Parts: sequence; C-alpha cells; structure tokens
Amino acid sequence: MVTKQFSGSPEDADLRRADSLAREIFSDVANKWALLIIEALGERTLRFSELRDEIEGVSHKMLTQNLRMLERNGLVERTVHPVVPPRVEYALTEPGQALRVTIDGLCDWTHQYLGSIEASRHRFDA
Repeated sequence: MVTKQFSGSPEDADLRRADSLAREIFSDVANKWALLIIEALGERTLRFSELRDEIEGVSHKMLTQNLRMLERNGLVERTVHPVVPPRVEYALTEPGQALRVTIDGLCDWTHQYLGSIEASRHRFDA
C-alpha cells in the first residue's frame, strides 16, 4: 500500500479530495470494526481473545486486519510479553484516546436518536 506523505499542504488535510492523506486516514478509522475496537479499548488494555469476546460478530480476520491498521496509524499499541505462551495486549495510544472522545460522542448521539431513527425507518419502509 502506498501511503501519501503529509507535506503540510491544505490539500493533504482536505477530506473532500480523493487523493488527500486526511481522507485515507478517515477511511481507515470510519468503519464499524475500527470504531468498535477503539470503544472496547477505551477503558482498559485487552488481549486479542478478550477483544473478540467484547465485539460480537467480528471475525478473527477482521479483528486482525483492523488492529494492524489501527496500530499502523498510531492509534493502538501492541505489546508482546516475552512469556510462553506469548501474551499480546492492545491498548489505545494518546491519539487513540483522543479519537475515542469523538466516538463516545457518536455513541451518545446514537443513543439519543435511536428511537427517532427507528420510527423514521418504519415510516420510510411502510
């Protein structure tokens, strides 16, 4: 994967531009699994199996791919403990914690408007 380098230009930070680094980052973190992983790691460090148990419906493959992507973007830190068998833990970094604040706002919004959205869906589908 070729990653765009941030040169400090406004184009790199413009989400509307298809070739912007900001859009690439936004695309990485704005998927349901990434959002759920960040939310799950918000309170504590977790092992892979604990994360999988926390996030209902996530496959081993999707959890692995998203953890790698979040680690690559500096949002999740992976720690391997030198024991037998190896113990691997995941935790949010400072930027990951900052993103979690935004995700918490999205979760609050969902809870606040869930009833309204459900009613709207029923009206639309009727």
